[in-house]
Amino acid sequence: MRVVSCIVTLHNLWLVALAAVVCIGGAWVGFGLFRRARERREVQKAGWIFLAAVAAGAAVWCTHFIAMLAYESGAPVTYDPILTMVSLLVAIAGMGLAFWTALEPGRASVVLGGGILGVSVSAMHYTGMMAYHVDGLISWDAPYVVASVLIAAGAGVAAMLASLADRKLLAHACFVLAVVGLHFTGMTAVSVTPFATGAEIADPQVIAAMAVAVAGVAIIVIGTGVASYMIDSDVSEKNLDALRQMALNDPLTGLPNRTSFSNYLGHELERARAGGTKVAVIGIDLDKFKEINDLRGHEAGDQALQIIAGRLAALLRDGEFVARIGGDEFAAVKRFDEQRELHDFVARLERELFAVMRIDDFDVVPGASIGISVYPQDGGTAARLIGNADLAMYRAKADVARAVCFYEADMDELARARRDLGLDLRRAIDRGELQLHYQVQTTVSSREVVGYEVLLRWKHHRLGYVSPAEFIPLAEETGTILTIGEWVLREACKEAASWPQPDKIAVNLSPVQLAHCDLPRLVHQILVETGLPASRLELEITESSIIQDKVRSLHALRQIRALGVTIAIDDFGTGYSSLDTLRSFPFDRIKLDRSFMSEVEQSAQARAIIRAVLALGKSLDISVLAEGVETEGQLKLLQSEGCDEAQGYHLGRPEPRRSSPQADAAAAA
Repeated sequence: MRVVSCIVTLHNLWLVALAAVVCIGGAWVGFGLFRRARERREVQKAGWIFLAAVAAGAAVWCTHFIAMLAYESGAPVTYDPILTMVSLLVAIAGMGLAFWTALEPGRASVVLGGGILGVSVSAMHYTGMMAYHVDGLISWDAPYVVASVLIAAGAGVAAMLASLADRKLLAHACFVLAVVGLHFTGMTAVSVTPFATGAEIADPQVIAAMAVAVAGVAIIVIGTGVASYMIDSDVSEKNLDALRQMALNDPLTGLPNRTSFSNYLGHELERARAGGTKVAVIGIDLDKFKEINDLRGHEAGDQALQIIAGRLAALLRDGEFVARIGGDEFAAVKRFDEQRELHDFVARLERELFAVMRIDDFDVVPGASIGISVYPQDGGTAARLIGNADLAMYRAKADVARAVCFYEADMDELARARRDLGLDLRRAIDRGELQLHYQVQTTVSSREVVGYEVLLRWKHHRLGYVSPAEFIPLAEETGTILTIGEWVLREACKEAASWPQPDKIAVNLSPVQLAHCDLPRLVHQILVETGLPASRLELEITESSIIQDKVRSLHALRQIRALGVTIAIDDFGTGYSSLDTLRSFPFDRIKLDRSFMSEVEQSAQARAIIRAVLALGKSLDISVLAEGVETEGQLKLLQSEGCDEAQGYHLGRPEPRRSSPQADAAAAA
């Protein structure tokens, strides 16, 4: 009651209200800046603590000074300017130390920081009271002084605990209680007995004007903190927008990315379930992108993706969505009620994907394989619809006559069978199901045996022999080709080392082997293990395996050739950079693709190509072997054209080794 009586009877209530407004504003801004400091680290953290300390400390000091001006002592009053300024610095420094301590890990630090806050408010108040000079006798009531300090410290601890718990209103209220409780309890402890000096008491209007001026300074300081907070919030919001853009959009094309696609599809499926509409999921895989990358470089590939993305984005209408989900793969979503709406959207996609585009100085038609699944008949979840659209897309890619393929139920069976076959292929070596067959290679002029090509066969425990055209791509797709390729190379070298005749063997290499393993080290290790001379081993590679990573591939081939192993380029004439490949690496043998031999007796163009390749081989001093020789007429034609070597069913079919390869050749003859 003495405190209440002190406020009501000894203070100008209008100025008390002004002090309360300043205190509440300081609490709001100071603790708001303190929360921002909690979100920052190192230098930024220190900067925000400084701003919070200035705002809160200035608010505390201004509250105290306005409340002092509101105190009616009944005697003339003056203020010591130095101590008054010191009290302001004490408030700011104390707030800074309190905030910094409270941000240290552990609850004890928070409590300590709150205690420092209360003590600093007390120190500021009583320093200010030392600056308070009155023409009268001042006496103090010690219990009230102690009570004021305890109130400030307790409320300060509560304010810090509430702030760290994100209870903003409670934190602000406790801070105001610490300041106001300290001040008015402390003022209750003061008793002033005026001296009869006859000096004039300050004009109340002047005091009010000073209080308003002090409040104005407080508002400026607080406003500075608010402005800093707003600027940082704006920058943070812009940064958040930028991060959101990066997280949800593809940086190269600007289209939505896989995450955006998943979010949008989930939203559309919920809408379709509620409204009974249909949703189509469309998978898009570009057909010519790899060719553009290989021929023109990655910069041209990026340009192609940007052009395609721009076209797809421009054709979109309400209920349509397109995203780039990785590499040269795009995905689209179409909400529709009638089938013709879906067909119209797919037609627009086809038109843009198959339109000619110009990149630098050449024109290209990108083309695409498009697979479509529809909710609800093809799946009820996003994952099922995406998977079924992928199955349809792969069907379209495998069928050169179709660019668009809708999902069909039997695709699941085919996919399941392919997965099962892939699992069986992983266990084929352990089950002893893989076999090596050898096809003889002879000179064209004398038909003398010069070597054997090693061919892999798989005798499945349930399906019997599986075509290499089926299981080799599956092995490359699943990565099993690395294990199988190493087994083939080691087994072939081991068997060849046991032959009585030192014939050469030619082993095919997959592009995956050349790109994903330390091939020179593996070849050297196997030659040492098996004891096969390096001169008896030839490795066959295709042009496509080199083009994927030309620098790395040619470096590996040079290391292998340094071991004494010969290198042959397989399927020559079917690629698009054969001459450049021959210029880049000195191959030991050119293997002319079998497709030319199948037409050589009827096609003048095929004969002209064979003649040109033979001339090229002679000029480069590289022997040429023709594959796919199946008739005597083909062999005689090769002989007349001066071909070095030949291989094909007419000379010998691939067979497993009996007692020796010579016995195999005799049996075939």
